Amino acid sequence: MSMGVSQAATATETSRKPTIVNPKNLYDPSPNGYSTAVIVPAGARVAYISGQGGQDSTGGLSPDFAVQVEQAYANLRAAIEALGAKPDQVAKLTVYVVDHDMSKLEVLTRNVKAMFGAALPAQTLVPVPKLAIEPMLFEVEAVVVLD
Repeated sequence: MSMGVSQAATATETSRKPTIVNPKNLYDPSPNGYSTAVIVPAGARVAYISGQGGQDSTGGLSPDFAVQVEQAYANLRAAIEALGAKPDQVAKLTVYVVDHDMSKLEVLTRNVKAMFGAALPAQTLVPVPKLAIEPMLFEVEAVVVLD
């Protein structure tokens, strides 16, 4: 491990959990709900989870951004668990936000911290004009390290 690197978690070959890296000479992104980089252990299998929106189990979609984000993370958790994995095995998230502005960051940060705790994955937020279906306001996809 190189000097100047803070780690929130340490991966071993047997755990197959990602190693979180937040270099001390860069801005600490963890208060905002993500990590600078994540290392996937050698030989690990990786799964890609398609974008999860805020639809409930009946396909219903709230018009409220915060409700959609909360439901999308619940849907992501269900997809992760269906793989036999846990949130601390997620290496990377990509989130898509319709008409993103700074007022939405608190909702996003609260939900990602609630799901991932200290094991914050690398993350990219992409502002978009719209998503697959008109009432969707948020979508999250994930890369997961499998045991």
